Amino acid sequence: MAWSFLKYFTVVFYLISIANAQRTPTISHITQEQIRDIGGQVDLDCSVHYGQDYPVLWVKYDRLKTTESLPLSTSSGLIIRDSRFSLRYDDASATYTLSIKDIQETDAGWYQCQVIITVSSIISAEVELQVRRPPIISDNSTRSIVTSEGESTQMECYSDGFPPPKISWRRENNAILPTGGSIYRGNILKIPKVHKEDRGTYYCVAENGVGKGARRNINLEVEFAPVVTVPRPRLGQALQYDMDLECHVEAYPPPAITWLKDEVLLSNNQHYRISHFATADEFTDTTLRVITIEKRQYGMFTCKAQNKLGRDEGRVELFETIIPVCPPACGQARYGAATSLAPSIETVAVMFTAYVLYAFR
Repeated sequence: MAWSFLKYFTVVFYLISIANAQRTPTISHITQEQIRDIGGQVDLDCSVHYGQDYPVLWVKYDRLKTTESLPLSTSSGLIIRDSRFSLRYDDASATYTLSIKDIQETDAGWYQCQVIITVSSIISAEVELQVRRPPIISDNSTRSIVTSEGESTQMECYSDGFPPPKISWRRENNAILPTGGSIYRGNILKIPKVHKEDRGTYYCVAENGVGKGARRNINLEVEFAPVVTVPRPRLGQALQYDMDLECHVEAYPPPAITWLKDEVLLSNNQHYRISHFATADEFTDTTLRVITIEKRQYGMFTCKAQNKLGRDEGRVELFETIIPVCPPACGQARYGAATSLAPSIETVAVMFTAYVLYAFR
């Protein structure tokens, strides 16, 4: 009888041991990845079987810095004091639910459900919370570039946000890009060989469907040698009248501009007045006014432009005419900011008649 009782006790003890061994806590369910908008709400569930006698924690942590973690709750309630967070427990399903309302951008990250078995033994499961964020152009993106014509260059644009933003490139006024077309997609816009026509403002646009997107203006300055054009290579004017000779100069950096007559450098005096008008960073109109023309002032004039990348020149011929050419001989003529009256039509007619009679004699 005693032997039978001992056998029975041994079997019961064995079954109890097996039962206890099977009651080690396990995490049977964890919420899958969640994606929410700023200001939204989310529930993170963690179901733990046989965990009544063990501490169950929700922890927020950084996967890149595993040593940095923030405990949010224990089995009994919240650790942090933040009214946006709450914890509830469902006894029927043994589920610990961490709720977050009015979600902020900083709430994004990994949340880990932990069951502490011993000092050196923890079982855990994790879920990632992604928060949709509008794009922000990163500081390591290009702001401006100065390059020389003929060289290669590239502009870079990076953006942060969720979902990951897509980058596209455009030019001011939808001008054609050096790559061809009006839009280019990608983080890096490469220009293998820069031309002066490539200069201007480029737009880096980051979009991910959240908000209005982000844009950065990138200014591309192209340094190039001067290009001189002459709108009127031959000009005629009568003796004792003024005449304007013009050259258009395109260059960057802005060039030094000079006028010459028979290889002699001209300057402002009683015979000549030189004016430069910068219409843009790269464009300059230069005008040489020949004042009260004398016989010796007819001939070939040269306008020269030079910067660190090269030089160019244009030629204008001034020849004699009998009849004064208007402007600047007739009506009002402007000298810088001042205004002066030239001879009237009647005066010109009288002078012309006198000149014809003199010539006839």
